[in-house]
Amino acid sequence: MHQRTVAVGSRSGLHARPASLFVKAATQQPVKVTIGRDGQSAVDARSLLSVLALGALHGESVVLTAEGDGAEAAVEELATLLLRDLDATP
Repeated sequence: MHQRTVAVGSRSGLHARPASLFVKAATQQPVKVTIGRDGQSAVDARSLLSVLALGALHGESVVLTAEGDGAEAAVEELATLLLRDLDATP
């Protein structure tokens, strides 16, 4: 099992656009990844509604977890994405 704690980099947290980009990237991973906040149950990172329901704000820590072949790469790729400000204009 691979696990990593990261801070949400998007200025507005994991709301519509950042959450959508995160979920899209999670669905492309070869393993199931979960995301959770401290004190809450982890949810499937491929579920937009579940990710939105976390209500993670800018700077808050979330924990990404995955198991199996490719787990480390999947978690690291998604962590790198979360650290960025996904609201910023490309």
